[in-house]
Amino acid sequence: MTRTAVYAIVRRVPRGKVVTYGQVAALAGTPRAARAVGQAMRRCPGGVPWHRVVNSQGRVSRRRHAEGMVSQRLLLEGEGIRFVRGRIDLRRYRWRVGFRPDLLPELE
Repeated sequence: MTRTAVYAIVRRVPRGKVVTYGQVAALAGTPRAARAVGQAMRRCPGGVPWHRVVNSQGRVSRRRHAEGMVSQRLLLEGEGIRFVRGRIDLRRYRWRVGFRPDLLPELE
């Protein structure tokens, strides 16, 4: 899995939807590499909707600086995503992509 693959997948997440780190890893062909996705997202270039990637519990992942966590939550709320007790309802807001062969050319 490359950072380019991670960014290609995250760019396709529609407004008002989220993906988990594990979900991105699985779509990139390495289902047990959620931490590698997290590392890639730390170096996220402009134009990638980084705020749409959350942890497996539907929470904003902890960061060294709280401002990033607040920014992510505000961006998600601005897209209509609701938090209840600090969590997003993944049944409602998770991007349901399944297998998408059209993603593969961008991932190489």
